[in-house]
Amino acid sequence: QVQLVESGGGLVQAGASLRLSCAASRHTFSFYVMGWFRQPPGKEREAVGVINESGTGTNYADSVKGRFTISRDNAKNTVYLEMNSLKPEDTAVYYCAASRSGVLVTTAAQYDYWGQGTQVTVSS
Repeated sequence: QVQLVESGGGLVQAGASLRLSCAASRHTFSFYVMGWFRQPPGKEREAVGVINESGTGTNYADSVKGRFTISRDNAKNTVYLEMNSLKPEDTAVYYCAASRSGVLVTTAAQYDYWGQGTQVTVSS
């Protein structure tokens, strides 16, 4: 069992930056592919960025490429999402998730553990 706790969300204006953090409970954090997902109001959950176990491989949704960066610190059992040039359409609840798949998966069903989510609201 892995417990994930997100932090760093908030209300910002368009063009601002935020950094989300997700702390994992287990020392085996480095065995998991990690992903950040978001769910806008009334819409389905979508992958924003995923990172492999060592942090050497990443994948991003087209809508955030060049603006968002996912990274991880295995010594701190933490994954981050740096979000720059935020837009109102980035407004959503953001979740981090852990997968035992061993590959850079972007489907929510392939993730085994989820955090409780953190709200990000971007005003125009």
